[in-house]
Amino acid sequence: MGFRRVAAALLSAALLLPALSGCRGQAEPAQRTVLAMDTAMELTVYSASARQNQAALDAAAEKLAALDAALAVTDGDSEIAALNRAGGAPTPLSGDTSALLERALDLCGTTGGALDLTAYPAVRAWGFTTGEYRVPEQAELDALAERIDYAAVAETPEGWTLPAGMELDLGAVAKGWAADELEELLGGAGIGQALINLGQSTILALGERPGGGPWRIGVQDPAGEGYLAVVGLSGHMSTSGGYQRFFERDGQTYWHIIDPDTAAPARSGLGSVTVLGESGLVCDGLSTALFVMGLERGARFLRDHPELGVEAVFITEDGAISITPGLEGSFALAQGYEDREVTVLP
Repeated sequence: MGFRRVAAALLSAALLLPALSGCRGQAEPAQRTVLAMDTAMELTVYSASARQNQAALDAAAEKLAALDAALAVTDGDSEIAALNRAGGAPTPLSGDTSALLERALDLCGTTGGALDLTAYPAVRAWGFTTGEYRVPEQAELDALAERIDYAAVAETPEGWTLPAGMELDLGAVAKGWAADELEELLGGAGIGQALINLGQSTILALGERPGGGPWRIGVQDPAGEGYLAVVGLSGHMSTSGGYQRFFERDGQTYWHIIDPDTAAPARSGLGSVTVLGESGLVCDGLSTALFVMGLERGARFLRDHPELGVEAVFITEDGAISITPGLEGSFALAQGYEDREVTVLP
């Protein structure tokens, strides 16, 4: 492949700051930590009014709680849990949940099933939902794989249907959708600058950072504890990586990102994928799908789908870094990683 290669000195050292950093300007910040979607979310908003900040944070926290209540697959009172236990009967969903499900299923189709919302039984079989980890036998995996099929989820006049024996989980897109919802909410509340960290993998950088310019966000080293690079971000960013949730058995590492074709952890040669773009849902879902696809297939997919409007950082299990061309001017290696080679994908 005719890759161009770039050295570490693409950007000045001014970009090489810790993750989620920014300079204070005239707008005053206000922060809040919200527990939702099984993670601690850090919300930081900026405006000239403390009252405006607090009102925006109150509304954001309320929105996150409502989304969590509707989408949590492990909450028996949630809309998604009701659909999963309906045994194939139509299940009415709220307008917001229906809109999310419809958009997510469209993305499943665009990725050719690399993203599949119905892989939840396989995730559970490996113990990733409970922490009681196990390695299923091949016969069990084969049976699980036969029941993974996003195309079987359908909307009818009476509600959404899911074949008996199948279950879906919106976890691969829920935080991205939440980021989209918060972007709209905060904009409506007059907040032009915000940094929303919805957990380990999903970030919304609204507007420019105080002092001007894009926010500087760290890309974690999937093989270590620190950040190997920094990207400039105005918009959405999501990362999927094997390091985020995994267990080891007999010298083998198993992570939570499931390949829908095998019902087993994806073995694509990647350690992580970071996706940046204008839609949180698209970034969130694609980070999972591209991880499943692997570097070559994933890069080809992005070239074939420019309408998605995203850029990506691929990091292989052996530490090789590849970025899409649109990041060439906003990606820099962090201190201690300057000797890494960065490949710009064609």
